[in-house]
Amino acid sequence: MLSRLADSTYWMSRYIERAENVARFIDVNLYLMLDQTILKEEQQWLPLVVTTGDYADFQARYGNGSRENVLKFLIFDTENPNSIISCLQKARENARTMREVISSEMWTQVNGFYHMVQNAVSSQSAKDFPQAFCKEVKQSSHLFTGITDATFSHGEAWHFIQLGQLFERADKTARILDVKYFILLPKVEDIGTPIDLILWTALLKSASAYEMYRKKFNRIDPFRIAEFLAFDSEFPRSMRYCLVKAEESLRAITGTPTGTYANAAEQMLGRLRTDLNYGNIQEVIRSGLHEYLDSFETKLNSVGEALFAIYLAPSPVPGYSGVKRIDQ
Repeated sequence: MLSRLADSTYWMSRYIERAENVARFIDVNLYLMLDQTILKEEQQWLPLVVTTGDYADFQARYGNGSRENVLKFLIFDTENPNSIISCLQKARENARTMREVISSEMWTQVNGFYHMVQNAVSSQSAKDFPQAFCKEVKQSSHLFTGITDATFSHGEAWHFIQLGQLFERADKTARILDVKYFILLPKVEDIGTPIDLILWTALLKSASAYEMYRKKFNRIDPFRIAEFLAFDSEFPRSMRYCLVKAEESLRAITGTPTGTYANAAEQMLGRLRTDLNYGNIQEVIRSGLHEYLDSFETKLNSVGEALFAIYLAPSPVPGYSGVKRIDQ
């Protein structure tokens, strides 16, 4: 498979997943406003920017973490590469460059998804009715995933799509869990109070994990929540589940037998997956949850960089030094 096509499938999938994650964070926060009024506006909305990893850019350009500024930055801002509108623009462009590879149903869905977002932004309906807009973004993303699974051959290209989606999910789950421990809780004395329970419930909903968590553990417990989102082997947005499935896709691409590795990306992903397979929340809490999650995000980024270097970076033509990659 050409590196250009592998790169496009990977990033098309990752950008669609990123847009859905941002929409879910916003949607949960809008409902959270109805449950409590103890947090100041900036305390409630700024963590969303921290979760996306764009805090420095936001502070430099907007400063005040008000609802209006955060929604503008995360939905409408074309200069923010991780806004919903930017993600869909890039996802559509990646899909357009490989229409001969993906199914016609996939292209129709990506194209329609992009135009839905573009029209909502242009008509201001996303600003006037953000909850309805976020719901439509989430449903469009889910529809794309279902269409891809049902209409696209599960070969190399499909596995690159899986890698993009799974890496994005694992990264965002780690980020929202990290942000909860450091930002969302306003005061130490609030631990165990109704406001704390509301915030932990919001965290689960931000990962679409609330119902599945309650079915397994019933009671809202911070340690159980951290364990569920990090180490659960069945929930599709847990860090462990995402890496197990990502490793399966990477092995399907390389053809490497289990227990061995053919390149640095496989080696690094295998190590990280093993840490999650055999880790437990008690050890993590004792050593520091923030430190563990920060290390996980760093290692996951390193796997992504190794994947790019091995599979996604275009190989230069011998004797020609003008080949450049358009940064994703």
